[in-house]
Amino acid sequence: MISQSNTEPVIQIPAFDVMKIREDFPILKQLIHNKPLVYLDNAATTQKPQMVIDKEKSYYEEINSNIHRGVHLLSQKSTMEYETAREKVMRFINAKYLSEIIFTKGTTDGINLIASSFGEKYVHEGDEIIISHLEHHSNIVPWQLLCQRKNALLKVIPINDDGEIIFEEFEKLITEKTKIISVVHASNSLGTINPIKEIINKAHSYNIPVLIDGAQSVQHYKIDVKELDCDFFVFSGHKLYAPTGAGVLYGKEKLLEELPPYQGGGDMISSVTFEKTTYNDLPYKFEAGTPNISGGICLGTAIDYVNSIGFDSIVAYENELSLYTENKLNGIEKLKRIGTAKNKSSVFSFVLEGIHPHDIGTILDFEGIAIRTGHHCTQPIMERFGIPATARASLAFYNTKEEVDFLTSSIKKVFEVFA
Repeated sequence: MISQSNTEPVIQIPAFDVMKIREDFPILKQLIHNKPLVYLDNAATTQKPQMVIDKEKSYYEEINSNIHRGVHLLSQKSTMEYETAREKVMRFINAKYLSEIIFTKGTTDGINLIASSFGEKYVHEGDEIIISHLEHHSNIVPWQLLCQRKNALLKVIPINDDGEIIFEEFEKLITEKTKIISVVHASNSLGTINPIKEIINKAHSYNIPVLIDGAQSVQHYKIDVKELDCDFFVFSGHKLYAPTGAGVLYGKEKLLEELPPYQGGGDMISSVTFEKTTYNDLPYKFEAGTPNISGGICLGTAIDYVNSIGFDSIVAYENELSLYTENKLNGIEKLKRIGTAKNKSSVFSFVLEGIHPHDIGTILDFEGIAIRTGHHCTQPIMERFGIPATARASLAFYNTKEEVDFLTSSIKKVFEVFA
């Protein structure tokens, strides 16, 4: 809602009641080692609201049936709900056409789809692909496999000591042989938010397509693929309060039309003979086999839930909570944060002097606190900072300042244990 004034319009953000929201997440009510659960591993996966849990239960109790293939009522209902979920995704990321929304198993599946399909058609010996030093293994390995198959070259955008890409070095990497650029929107291990609009604009000035890994951004920021003008955008449902095993690949319709299928069978065909197969229209050309039907439907339900809260409210609250967390962690002596970009998400990686991250995670677990420890599927980042692993706390809109206070006081207990 926007109120008019004599100066600039002021966006009025609805009141955000975190305690009311927490009531929607049944898992948050349990005890871990006889202490209230403090769930701070949201970058790995988010918890699910009751309406998503209820939706999956009702799907299997009431309409479970394969889609697109049956004339009976259950199949028709299942198909309708699945395709309605596709429409919800289209509106959620502001895609232009419904045909641009491909359901996948998740972010990794979407990246592999493009690396395989785009790579098969457009990448040849001596060509180049650009990624960044901030990438999750899922946005490294598929491109390495492609480069091995095609005898192409993988080039990496370096980062500075704050965990930010060095844009001037990125510009130097682009040549007439660059075929695609694939970069993460928000780093899962450092929280760095990349300047993807600038990256896309620079790439497009050379007519180079760009894939954006949105696994860590779609739940925290309003995504508008038309405004970004990205060519491909991938994300996972389980990071967006939906079940695991469901995700989305967005691609510009013209590009998807030109690409060959990724896998064969099921809905991706129009007709089959032993001599020739003709392929189905978008989006089904890239959706071989029986999909995760309930997962796709529940992704739509998760989007309904997020929309009911409002992204302006979510962003405002998470920004406030992130600033609070940053200040609290910075006040702990002998705690070193890894990743201090000026523009970052609500992900906080850190190390404690003389204490292995796995020990940190184990001690915090006995306090009821769930964090992630390890290399976070970003081993090149760990190597860049000369460490084997970090402890990582990552926030969602159901976390509270009280939980952050408990985290910081429990970290101090870790020091006491190892004193």
